[in-house]
Amino acid sequence: MRQFTAVVNPTAGGAAGAAALLRVAPLLRAAGAGLETEYSRSLAHARELAREAGRRGRVVLAVGGDGIAGCVGGALSGTGALLGLVPAGRGNDFARALGLPADPAALARLLLRGEGRPVDTVEVTSAVHDRTVVLGSVYAGVDALANRHANHARVLRGTASYYTGALRAIATWRAPAYRVTVDGAEHTYRGYTVVAANSGYYGSGRRIAPGARVDDGLLDVVMIRDAPKRLFFALMNELRAGTHLHRPQVRVVRGREISIEADRAVPYGADGEVEAVLPVTARVLPGALRVLC
Repeated sequence: MRQFTAVVNPTAGGAAGAAALLRVAPLLRAAGAGLETEYSRSLAHARELAREAGRRGRVVLAVGGDGIAGCVGGALSGTGALLGLVPAGRGNDFARALGLPADPAALARLLLRGEGRPVDTVEVTSAVHDRTVVLGSVYAGVDALANRHANHARVLRGTASYYTGALRAIATWRAPAYRVTVDGAEHTYRGYTVVAANSGYYGSGRRIAPGARVDDGLLDVVMIRDAPKRLFFALMNELRAGTHLHRPQVRVVRGREISIEADRAVPYGADGEVEAVLPVTARVLPGALRVLC
């Protein structure tokens, strides 16, 4: 029977992480599985807890949102350790890409009996930020600014914080000149963002890269060029269904290594947590992580 160590982000989704684990934990223990719980004080602490549990041969459960999933999954990337997810954050986009069930009983069954599927991870390097490994996407532009506003929102939570953060970011956005290099091929344009996507989802269920697959050894690079703001709002609405790809302002290419630069200090993010400014390089690590799904 599997032995689990749950690494919990106690603040995810307004303390929803601990509540989500409480719904699943009795089901795991009733089936005879061992379960220990560790509460992280920070993302760095969560990485330490995950690596130590992995070294002891335990299945590591990331309990929270995309930030803790990317943090714990990145820490286990390349180690051979097995990751499980208990989604409990604002976005849960990587769990959505894996098709994980929301029902606690179904999730418990998956954790107990599911297969470890190899998935890709993304190595992120920058001159102004420590090397890190994430699961979902790296995005540089108005979406990173919106996410920063959402992360620091004091009143609104969940999807509402993303919407208000996006409105605030778009209202003040000035299109920078991007230079995006994908496997040696250079793309230049002025625009709103560039997203190097491992998972097809970001921003709480938006299908930024409908063709992205977490196990194909490639990143889908979505570039959104400058457009009138009213048109960009229409494009944002289309992200829910992934129909934005028909817009002439949207271009998608695929590659293994992506470098992103701009003519000013454009913010970038990764899995909802990393906050820094360009330049940044994202490189896919094929099949580097085993995930229960």
